[in-house]
Amino acid sequence: MRRLADGQDLISGISQEHEPNATRAATMSTGLSLVLFLLAAAVSLRTSWLLVSRLERVGARLGLTEALLGMLAALAADAPEITAAVSAMASHQSRIGAGVVVGSNVFNLAALLGLSAVVAGRIALHRRVIAMEGAVGLWIAVVCLLVVTGAVAAWVGLILVLGVLVPYLLLLGVPHDRLGRLRLPSRWLGWVGTAIAESEVELEVAFHPRAGERRDVLQAVALTVVVVGASVAMEQTGARIGTRLHWPEVLTGGLVLAAVTSIPNAVAAVYLASRDRGAAALSTAMNSNALNVAAGLLIPGVFAGLSAPTAGATFTAAGYLTILAMALLLAYRSAGLRRIHGALIIGVYLVFVVILLDIA
Repeated sequence: MRRLADGQDLISGISQEHEPNATRAATMSTGLSLVLFLLAAAVSLRTSWLLVSRLERVGARLGLTEALLGMLAALAADAPEITAAVSAMASHQSRIGAGVVVGSNVFNLAALLGLSAVVAGRIALHRRVIAMEGAVGLWIAVVCLLVVTGAVAAWVGLILVLGVLVPYLLLLGVPHDRLGRLRLPSRWLGWVGTAIAESEVELEVAFHPRAGERRDVLQAVALTVVVVGASVAMEQTGARIGTRLHWPEVLTGGLVLAAVTSIPNAVAAVYLASRDRGAAALSTAMNSNALNVAAGLLIPGVFAGLSAPTAGATFTAAGYLTILAMALLLAYRSAGLRRIHGALIIGVYLVFVVILLDIA
């Protein structure tokens, strides 16, 4: 019996010595993952900023309109969140992937519209532009909510989004002198033509790149590879940190990764607003959110599948639609956004964060 007790004491002693070592190793592993996450995020965000300028030059060489240049710039700025979302879904972490997309869209509204209005004091916008871009944005937000809640399948949502987004992009890319060739009612065609012209006036001060050269094309390809690689590393290390710290997936994707990947848009918003170019914020926000939903949620969702609806995901998608509707209503009533409107949008976003943390 004494030998048995001595053996148990020995095993207990070894176990107690092993527990601190295991805790220390886990702490070091989490610390290393955090360093890698921050490094990958820095590379991804910095490279995406350079990618925006190169793609703008390539677009200018191709003779794209200001509206399409804005869409191209939004796509480049969205590269980190789209890549992170696709990486998560490919790794069977669809809740993190969906959280990155929808959470980024909510953050974009707070940063691109709310923060821009606070910095600029007032952003003047054309009501036709608000109505045209807002209608597309609201449609995509509604479809996003339906898909996230499981009301419609991802492939149905993709068809619904592309059914509006593709004609919208075609209208943006048609030169003004050719709009009359479209077989549309003259009154409706006149309204759309004026709205597109006013949208390009707002974007003209923000996007005025020089025509690109062949090296700009090569640099754009190289930068895209770097952005994708760094964004995948950022998503994987971020998900690993969340798992070790026992964070809910909606917190990892919808708040942490969503905010980090949206930093380029926030920096661009502050830059434009501080130089009285905040009018481009609305188009940038709408374009960015539309591309996020289409390329970051629906397309990978069709192939990788989406997880079952959760309270956190449903609340995030509902918050995206609610804040968007509120921002558009404020902008339309005042033909722009004032500082008080921007503060209100940011305040509602902070409430959204607090409630999401409580749900998580």
